[in-house]
Amino acid sequence: MNQPKRAKILVVDDDPVVLKAVTSILQREGYPIVAIDDAVEGLTAAKDPSIDVAVLDINMPHLSGMDLLKAIKAERPDVEVIMMTAYATVETAVEAVKAGAYDYLTKPFEDIDDLSLTVGKAAERKALKDRTRALEEALTARSQFEDLIGQSSQMRAVFKLVETVSHSTATVLIQGESGTGKELVARAIHYRSARKDKPFVAVNCSALTETLLESELFGHMKGAFTGATGNKKGLFEAADGGTIFLDEIGDVPPATQVRLLRVLQEGEVKRVGANEPVKVDVRVIAATHVDLTRAKEQGRFREDLFYRLNVITIDLPPLRDRPEDVPLLAHHFLKLYSAKLDKKVAGFTPRAMEALTVNRWTGNVRELENVIERAVVLTSNEVLDVEDLPPGFQEAPQAGSPVEVFSLAHLPYAQAKRLAMRAFERRYLTALLEKNNNNVSSAARAAGVDRSNFRRLLKQYEVAGRTMKQRKADGNDSSPLEVA
Repeated sequence: MNQPKRAKILVVDDDPVVLKAVTSILQREGYPIVAIDDAVEGLTAAKDPSIDVAVLDINMPHLSGMDLLKAIKAERPDVEVIMMTAYATVETAVEAVKAGAYDYLTKPFEDIDDLSLTVGKAAERKALKDRTRALEEALTARSQFEDLIGQSSQMRAVFKLVETVSHSTATVLIQGESGTGKELVARAIHYRSARKDKPFVAVNCSALTETLLESELFGHMKGAFTGATGNKKGLFEAADGGTIFLDEIGDVPPATQVRLLRVLQEGEVKRVGANEPVKVDVRVIAATHVDLTRAKEQGRFREDLFYRLNVITIDLPPLRDRPEDVPLLAHHFLKLYSAKLDKKVAGFTPRAMEALTVNRWTGNVRELENVIERAVVLTSNEVLDVEDLPPGFQEAPQAGSPVEVFSLAHLPYAQAKRLAMRAFERRYLTALLEKNNNNVSSAARAAGVDRSNFRRLLKQYEVAGRTMKQRKADGNDSSPLEVA
């Protein structure tokens, strides 16, 4: 099993007995520990960038735990801090939380699981912050390609091609499924070109009837058809000096294809009902989700127009073929809609991100955006979990079933194998716990794994029972149910 990086824990307590006990408990959980019995030395140790969580005693000589907390937060605000004290009061707890503490524990611990659980949650929160920061850095480093986002090899190739063709005046044909971002590519080309200060005009050729499309593209003269009450410039004239983006060019009727060919060949348009043409200087970028080569062979698209459009071709890959871009895109949309809706949603749980990555995304980036917007609208959590996603994302197929294998078939082998193994391991651990009545020790023995490592696996795969406090609240603390 691939083990994730373990959080590094700093423990500072002037009581050697407590320091040894806390260190021992956390080391059994597999955490690397830095144990220090002096608060001043602890402040120096906290500057180590590898420290993720600090566990501090409040009452210490030379420098109080509260002052140490404030100093750590001033120096390393990303470190999660847990305070410990034998003299708990509401006032000190409130002061600690206001100063930035993640949680507050009372010594002696009622249950050693309280310490492990609190540190585990703090470590998960730190890991989430780290993942979010890494995604934000990746978004910042995407060379400002408008809203084109991706770090996969396919998208890097697209970015390179966009950068190259932007400095020419050649006609560009963008091909890709609906929702892959064809208009974003067209805009990126325009705003990197010498025409960036001139108009960018976009028109969806499939949304208009033949008469309206010709009127929109080329303009018309008064009386050219019923309803033409005056002269009107077309979009080609409106885009003069700039760029016109013809989306869904494959749906243009044959008669309009002839008129488009004239524009590309002669650089002039003739308004509907006019006798004289008008010269225009327009760069044409076209896009389609249909196979224009096949349409040409079937006689549905003019061969001469095809070759005029197909000077430079940019193929946009579907999202299912670049799953490594899903986390980056998901975080981008999360940030966008959290700000738009004024909600504080910080990121995704590993399970949620796994579900998003495995999905086939038949609607591509547009579908992913809709899913994230919906989740942000409906959630009341600070972190999106799989339960916040639409119902289909929560229906996990059985391990090894044809459905599961098919759902991963669009991914690269290494990634599909890793996700399949995680799904199997999570279901295995869940079933083993259920079989052993949620007794972690019995389940660990059945698995042939020592108890500490077994509990670490339960945390890693987010499989959990209930805490001792929950069991006591249920009036049943005799059964050894334990939290992962």
